[in-house]
Amino acid sequence: GLASVFSNRTSRKSASRTDSDNMADGEGYRNPTEVQMSQLVLPCHTNQRGELSVGQLLKWIDATACLSAERHAGCPCVTASMDDIYFEHTISVGQVVNIKAKVNRAFNSSMEVGIQVASEDLCSEKQWCVCKALATFVAHRELSKVKLKPTLPRTEEEKTEHSVAAERRRMRLVYADTIKDLLANCVIQDDLESRDCSHMVPAEKTRVESVELVLPPHANHQGSTFGGQIMAWMENVATIAASRLCRAHPTLKAIEMFHFRGPSQVGDRLVLKAIVNNAFKHSMEVGVCVEAYRQEAETHRRHINSAFMTFVVLGADDQPQMLPWIRPQPGDGERRYREASARKKIRLDRQVYLSYNNVSSLKMLVAKDDWVLSSESNQVADPTLPALLPPLSSQRSVELVQQVDEDDAIYHVISPALGGDPKPQDFIILASRRKPCDIGEPYVIALRSVTLPTHHETPEYRRGETVCSGFCFWREGDQLTKGLTHKDATCLFHVHSVPTPPPSHPPWLWLPLGQPERPGPQPPDPL
Repeated sequence: GLASVFSNRTSRKSASRTDSDNMADGEGYRNPTEVQMSQLVLPCHTNQRGELSVGQLLKWIDATACLSAERHAGCPCVTASMDDIYFEHTISVGQVVNIKAKVNRAFNSSMEVGIQVASEDLCSEKQWCVCKALATFVAHRELSKVKLKPTLPRTEEEKTEHSVAAERRRMRLVYADTIKDLLANCVIQDDLESRDCSHMVPAEKTRVESVELVLPPHANHQGSTFGGQIMAWMENVATIAASRLCRAHPTLKAIEMFHFRGPSQVGDRLVLKAIVNNAFKHSMEVGVCVEAYRQEAETHRRHINSAFMTFVVLGADDQPQMLPWIRPQPGDGERRYREASARKKIRLDRQVYLSYNNVSSLKMLVAKDDWVLSSESNQVADPTLPALLPPLSSQRSVELVQQVDEDDAIYHVISPALGGDPKPQDFIILASRRKPCDIGEPYVIALRSVTLPTHHETPEYRRGETVCSGFCFWREGDQLTKGLTHKDATCLFHVHSVPTPPPSHPPWLWLPLGQPERPGPQPPDPL
C-alpha cells in the first residue's frame, strides 16, 4: 500500500553534473548507512512445511534495520513501528536470505529505514524478491536528548526516497485517526444474517493466549526486549489461531503495521493474545495483542503492541483454498468482525492511501535530476489551486466540490477545448497540499483525477484525466520566485505575475509539474 522502498529507475546523467555526482550514481558509491545481512536457512529456522518461518525473518529484518539506524545515529536505537509488509514468495531450507537496509530520511529523533529482502538459490543462482518493508526507529540516549543529523541523498533514488519519506511519516502520525474515521463512515456490507450457521466455526475456538518470560537472550544490547523477538512471538500465536480455523498449515501473506506503544525489559512477562476476526472466501484476518506485566501480583498490564495478520491456505497447486465461515461472538466479536471487513475494503480500495499516493507520485517526479529553469515570476501570495489556475489561463474555471479535510479538497475544473475538439475538457481533481516539514522542503500541491458518483461525465464536456501533476514552491528570497519545467514535459506552463504577498508570507519557488493525460492524442492540458 505504500510506495516502494527502493526505486528501480536509472539515474539520468546530465553534462553539468560534477564528478562526485557521477560517482554517486556509479557502482563505486554506497550509501553510508547501508547494512547488508545474508543468512543461510537451516532446518532450525523453518516451519512444518520446510519454509523459513516468518517470525525468524522478522527478527533478521529488525536486526538489520536497527544496525542501519544506529550507524546513522551513532547511538542506540529502538524499533517504533514497522509498516505494512506483503510477502511475495516463501523461502525454502537451504536457500540464502539477503537483507539490505538503509536510512531513507532522519527527522528530529526518529528515522525511516527502508528494507529489501531477497532469497537466493545457491544451486541455480536465481534470486527472488521476498518483500519490502519500512521501519521507524527512535534514537535513545539516557543522559541527553538526541538530535539526529540530516541524511544527504546523492543519487536520484535516494532523493526520491528522502522526499517521499516525509509524506509517509505524515501518514503514520495520522494512521490511527484515519482508520477510525474510515471505520466510522464506511458502509460495511456483511452477510451474518444470511449465512448458514451450521457450517460456521465459532470465533472463540480460534482464541489463543500464550505467555513468554523475557530472558537475556531475548533482549537487545540495551536490555530492552528485542522488537524482532516480539514480532516473532506474535506471528507464532497468530499462526496457531489461523490453524484452528482452517485445520491446515496456513501461509502468512501480509502484516498490517506493527506499532510499539511502549518498551519491555528482561524479567517482564508478555501475554500474547490472538483470535480470527473474520474469514473471507480465500483469506482470514487474525488480530494479535501483546500486554506486559512485571510481577505475578500485578493487575494492570501495559499494552505493548498490536497487529493484524492476513493468512491464506495454499493447495497443491499453490492456489488459495476456500475457508470456512467464522461465527463471531456477540458484542466485541461482532465489532472485530465488521472492522476486519472494513479493513479489507480499505486495503482493496486503497482509500486511505489516495492522498498519500497523490503527493508521493509528485515528489517522485520532482526528484528527477534534469529540471531546467524556464521562467520567473513575482512572489506567490496564495498557493492554493483556485488562486494558481486563473493566472495560467483566463478561460479555466475552478469549482470546489468537497473539502475532504484541512489539506485535501476535490475540485471540478473546466478547461478550454484543445486540438480542434469543439468540446471543452473537464476534470474531477483531488488537490492535496503539504506544507514544508523542514528547511529546504517545498510547499506541495499535488493533483490527480478521481471519480465521484455525484459528478458523472456530461455531454457538454469531454472528461479528461491527469495521472500526476501539481505545483511545488521553494523558498528562494524576498524578491523573486522561479518556475521550472522538466525537459521531457509535453506542455509547458506559462507562468504569469501574481500579487506580491504581505511581508509576513514567505516567498516560494514555483515548480509546476505534469505528465501526459488520457485519453486522446491531442496535446494535454497543463493540469
